Amino acid sequence: MVIPVHDVNPARRTPWVTYALLAANFVAFLFLTPGVAGSLTGSGGSLAEFCHLQAFLDQYAAVPRELIHHQLPRLVPTGGTGVGPQGPGCLVAPPDYDKSPELSVLTAMFLHGGWLHLLGNMLFLWIFGNNIEDRMGRLRYLLFYLLCGYAAAYGFALTNTDATTPLIGASGAIAGVLGAYLVLYPKARVWVLVPFLIFLPLRLPAWIVLGLWFVLQAAYSSGAGVTGAGTVAYAAHVVGFVVGMLIAWPLKPGTPPPPEPAGILFGRQARRGW
Repeated sequence: MVIPVHDVNPARRTPWVTYALLAANFVAFLFLTPGVAGSLTGSGGSLAEFCHLQAFLDQYAAVPRELIHHQLPRLVPTGGTGVGPQGPGCLVAPPDYDKSPELSVLTAMFLHGGWLHLLGNMLFLWIFGNNIEDRMGRLRYLLFYLLCGYAAAYGFALTNTDATTPLIGASGAIAGVLGAYLVLYPKARVWVLVPFLIFLPLRLPAWIVLGLWFVLQAAYSSGAGVTGAGTVAYAAHVVGFVVGMLIAWPLKPGTPPPPEPAGILFGRQARRGW
């Protein structure tokens, strides 16, 4: 998979909404999500930290079974620990809070499972979000972002109606941004790093970079080429991407074209125009 670095597609206005979304995701990860200390040190954390995180996710993450059936579990983790017949574990009890499955989709968009999850999502939002905000306008862009996130979460839930694993991350919403970018700026130049012995810089059209990303997500969602597909909601990425494309399509006729790419550059030639 190529790693995008930046695009050659200047925006006309400061993307304040994109900056605000980036900040909100980092704040939620650093100051609101339990267990960040363990991810900072690289340790797995204690049982108490794990149970606290489970209780937090049960309350604020989106759960496919809850989204589809609108039924909350009778017992949820309390955040405490105890010792039972099977040994130490997390205590469970009837929930002492009222959870809205619909609202949990919104809170889940700002939660991430670790640094790699967060930084990967934020990199794509940083590179491609500014142009979509510039084209749509700030308020419409924010609504578009949230709509893609909701569509991705419910799309994934419809394909996993009885799943109880918490669904977190901004991936679905950001996939919508990528889908919109592919429609509006398919010829925009994107600088990427290709891992081939060393990281080789290339300048590629957006339709290659984002098209390849989508094809991989679609393949992974079907279980092809991965052994742990259950840990990543690839189907949510596919749904978000398609919804983003459909919403952006009516805007395509009035979209100013980006600077035309002058072929594919690599090596020293690529680095001179970085």
